[in-house]
Amino acid sequence: MTAPRLLIVAPAPVIETPTGVVLDIKFYEGMRQHCDLWPGQVTCLLRRGAQDIVFKVEKPRDQLPFNLRIIDPEQTIDAETLTEQDIVMCSADDHTNLHISALARAAGIKSVYVIEYILETRLQINWLDTSRSLPRRLRSILWNYSQERRRKKAIRLADALQSNGYPADTAYKALAADSMVYLDNRMTADLYCDAENMANRAARLQSDAPLRLLFSGRLDPMKGAQDLVPVAAGLRAKGIPFTLDIFGTGILEDTLRAQIDETGLQDQVTLHAPVDFATELVPWASENADIYLCCHKQSDPSCTYLENMGCGLAVVGYGNRMWSDLCARSKAGWAVHLGDVGALVACLAERSKDRQSIIKASENALTFARQHDFHAEFAKRMDHVRSLI
Repeated sequence: MTAPRLLIVAPAPVIETPTGVVLDIKFYEGMRQHCDLWPGQVTCLLRRGAQDIVFKVEKPRDQLPFNLRIIDPEQTIDAETLTEQDIVMCSADDHTNLHISALARAAGIKSVYVIEYILETRLQINWLDTSRSLPRRLRSILWNYSQERRRKKAIRLADALQSNGYPADTAYKALAADSMVYLDNRMTADLYCDAENMANRAARLQSDAPLRLLFSGRLDPMKGAQDLVPVAAGLRAKGIPFTLDIFGTGILEDTLRAQIDETGLQDQVTLHAPVDFATELVPWASENADIYLCCHKQSDPSCTYLENMGCGLAVVGYGNRMWSDLCARSKAGWAVHLGDVGALVACLAERSKDRQSIIKASENALTFARQHDFHAEFAKRMDHVRSLI
C-alpha cells in the first residue's frame, strides 16, 4: 500500500510574500506536528484574505514541511481539489466546508470533520457583536440555524469527527460514525510549571500575601473582558488584598484603561501589552500568579484553560458549558453562575480565606494539564485519523 495522502483544509490566515508566506505561528507548529505524525504526504489548503497576523512566522515555500495550496476567499472547493488524496480533514465550524463530506464520499475518499463551537456559542458570539445593527444580528441568528441543519447533515456523511472540547463532543458525537474528543492547547513538556515555582506559590499563599489574579486573551465582549475591572472593584470593596494583571489587546482595551483610572485601581490592576506565549507569558504566569480569572461567557473550548492550568494556576470562572465540565473533571478551580460578577467576587473572597484550597486546586490543575499536553493531544488525533485507512 502506498503512503496515505492527507489534505487539511484549514481556517488559518496566510499572507503571500515575494519570497514565501507568513503564517500564524500556532498554526504552523500544529502543521509541523501533523507532518511528523502522518506516515505520508500532507497538503494544506488555505484561503487568501488576511491583512495582518499578530504572532507570525515567515517561511519560504520550499522550507515548509507540507505542500501548500492557497485559493481565493470565495473559491469553492470542488471534486478536483480532492483528487490524489486519501483523506480530507477540515473544519465543520466553517460553513464553506459543509459540502466536503458529500464530495469526499462521491470521490471514494475518507473525510474527517473537526469542530469546536456549538450552536449556543455561535448565537452568543453573534449577539455580543454590537458593532452590527439589531436587524443584522437577528438575520444572522436565522442564518446560523439554517447552517446548523447543514452542519449536522455533513457530520452524518463524514467518516469521523474530532471535537475540540466537551461541549462540541456532547452536541455532535451521536451524529458521527466515529468520534473523539481532544483539548487543544500549546503546552509542551518544557513549559509546565516546575516544582520550584509550585513550592514558591504555595509558600506565598500560606503567608497570606495578596492574591495574584491573571487574565490573558482578547479584550473583547466574547471573552468577558468587560467584567474584569468590576470584579477588581468588588474585591477592593470587600477589603480583599489582591493584584490583577491583564495581558492582551482588543476592542475593549481603551475601555479597560478608562475603567482602571475611573475606579482608582491603578495600584492593583495592570494592563499589559500582548507578549509572546512561550518565552514571556508562560514563565510570567508560573512565577507571578495564583489564580486565572476567566470571565468567558460563551462555551468555546479556549486554549486558555489548559494553558493556565499548565502554569499551575487554579481557575475561577463563569460556569459556561466548557469550564463547568472541565472544572468537574480536573478539580482545578471553581465555576460560578454565568455572568454573575458578584459570584466571582464572593468566590475569590472565600478562596482568600482558604488558601489551602487554592494550593490543592493548583496541584490538580498542573496534573490534569500534563495529561493533555500539545504533543499528546496531536498524537491522539493523528492515531484516530490513521485508523480510518
